[in-house]
Amino acid sequence: MRLRLPLATAAVAVALSLLTTGALAASRSSERDALRKVLNDVLQRSPLKSARCSVQVQSLDDGAVVFSQHPDDLLNPASNVKLFTAATALVRLGPEYRFETEFLTEGNPGKGATLYIRGKGDPSITTERMYGMVSELHHLGLRDVNEIVIDDSHFDDERLPPGYDQESSDRAYMAPTGAVSLNANAVGIYVRSGPNGRKAEVEMEPPSDFFIIENGINTTSRHVRRFSVSSEPAGEHQKIVLRGIVPLGGEWSVWKKVDSPPMYFGLTLKHMLGERGVHVRGRVRRAKVPEKARLFYVAQSETFDLVLKRMNKLSSNFVAEQLLKTLGAEVKGTPGTTAKGIQVVEEFLEKEIGVPRGSYVMKNGSGLNDTNRFSSAQVARLLKAMYDRFPLAPEYLSSMGIAGKDGTLRYRFEGSEAVGRLRAKTGTLENVCALSGYVQSMGGEKFAFSMMVNDYVGRSGAVVQSIDAFGAAVAASGSTQGPSRAVAELLTVNSAVSSIEDAKARIRTYLALGKQGDKRNISFLRTAWRNEKDPAVRAVVAESIYQSNPQDYLGARALLDSFQASDEVYGRLRSLARDLKVEVPGVASVVELSAEGNTEALQRLIELAQASQGDEGQKAELADSLTEVARTAPEELVTALRGVPAGEREASVGLLARGIIKAADGQHPLWPTLTKLKGAVDPELAAFARNLDTSLSQRIAQEKAPLANPALVVKPVSGTQKSNVPHPGG
Repeated sequence: MRLRLPLATAAVAVALSLLTTGALAASRSSERDALRKVLNDVLQRSPLKSARCSVQVQSLDDGAVVFSQHPDDLLNPASNVKLFTAATALVRLGPEYRFETEFLTEGNPGKGATLYIRGKGDPSITTERMYGMVSELHHLGLRDVNEIVIDDSHFDDERLPPGYDQESSDRAYMAPTGAVSLNANAVGIYVRSGPNGRKAEVEMEPPSDFFIIENGINTTSRHVRRFSVSSEPAGEHQKIVLRGIVPLGGEWSVWKKVDSPPMYFGLTLKHMLGERGVHVRGRVRRAKVPEKARLFYVAQSETFDLVLKRMNKLSSNFVAEQLLKTLGAEVKGTPGTTAKGIQVVEEFLEKEIGVPRGSYVMKNGSGLNDTNRFSSAQVARLLKAMYDRFPLAPEYLSSMGIAGKDGTLRYRFEGSEAVGRLRAKTGTLENVCALSGYVQSMGGEKFAFSMMVNDYVGRSGAVVQSIDAFGAAVAASGSTQGPSRAVAELLTVNSAVSSIEDAKARIRTYLALGKQGDKRNISFLRTAWRNEKDPAVRAVVAESIYQSNPQDYLGARALLDSFQASDEVYGRLRSLARDLKVEVPGVASVVELSAEGNTEALQRLIELAQASQGDEGQKAELADSLTEVARTAPEELVTALRGVPAGEREASVGLLARGIIKAADGQHPLWPTLTKLKGAVDPELAAFARNLDTSLSQRIAQEKAPLANPALVVKPVSGTQKSNVPHPGG
């Protein structure tokens, strides 16, 4: 009997274990069935139903593919390409890798020396770090410098990787690569209003002898903000041109890419050395470090795992391209090139992930523009392989944005089970949205997922919302109320128009908060925006979120999702603004984003041109605004005009003609842009540019001489009729 009791007990234990395992398996199977149904329902909704989607959800617990749709279709993954760049760099360089910038001297540092700087691709040097470097050099005895020589031969001289050439822009996200770089090769331009009728004040961050400032911004007592900032090469320097008007009592900032990373670094360093008391008598030039120069000081970056967080959480194109060239230099030899970096990634994917060459297209490390193609199955395979790689998995996972917490996911998935449970990399381009990463469901199961959406119709806001609903559904799997409730909460939007007095009171509050420009208000404003039912008031809240931190992409996203050229939003706001005696909320911020080349903002601005018909005050403001936008984002504006309905296009061309006449600028940048586009390789784009040139010329002629030419007919932009009107641009 004594021998049988333990055996019986063991048998019972085994039986109970089998029953428990069976119950858990049945429960998990039921959860997965419910999840599949909900995910399929999300994909059948507009706008995903008419788009191209590649989706895969894979369990990290047992490896099973829980859900997929066209998982092998090759689509544009946008910034999800950074997941491949990050994984390769983490494996090949290691999380403890540090970038080094060497300072060498030739001569006596105390009485006259040549100071050499040899960079090795550090993407994390900021103004603050450069100040620290200058202090270290001073403490080591540097007092007198004959000249500063920059050696950036660790990388090749190809500043822009493939894909960047598809866009002509001075935006910060288009910053060039450089073995010697500062502030992600971008510069902050800060504008502060001056006295009424006087010039606005302009400051650069950091102060640098590299820039030549041409300030044409005036201060006005009117509540109007309409200014443009553009840049152009000026020999070894860069000219920053500012034009327009700003209202009293305001501050704004704009970031632009730099044209010459080594000269930017060198001339900024020269300025800082002078402030620290180090005399620099000579110029800054580029050359290789001679063998006889001796090492004076080495500046090291933070460990690579921290650099990786900057790339993925903030989706930095600059860091991604720097890493790709660093991989090329470290693995294939200097100089580091994009092509060498791609080879390293391809070898890693084939040998260690099992994704063969030729099954995808990778041209750059950031995912910018229409150059790369991957499938969701390939992304999910990479994610699972990195999750299973224990020594590096924590660093890889922690580099991604956390839903509702930080990075580009800071304000997404709000109020859902995905908050804090989902880590992923976003991807956004024109007609491209993607999200790939990891999530742990409420039921405890862990998943790797990838979702890429291409060629959708309409605005990206609805697509992003659908992707978030998809992710929230996975996170809610196994919860009491299930994934269907998570989808309903994110995709159901209720609206209710407030009374005039109630709307005005709330608008006053939100306008005041937005004017403060205080990031600490964002949490409150986000809650208000999420709960606000009045579409017009919601648009005002969204603008206040954007104004509280204009550099935050997610604030711009809220504004563009909420601000519509409809009667219930723009129409009501115009009426309420007249009662409140303020500028129409939302318009200035849309213009500001349009001037930066934001595609969706340009679409909103063009929609406003048609919606403002009959309101001469708004038409005059929009005419001036379109003219300034055409100055800083001419190519982007032409592209936007090409993609809108004929009525919106004609209204915009009419206002643009009025604005150009008022500006009296025969050298307006729109004209050379149209000339360039008329010779575009794309025949449809070339034809559109010719027709737009013709139509705009006719409208300008008509506006200038309406009585002298009463029979002049304005041809539609989409037509092929040529004009005999002289080109206003000369």
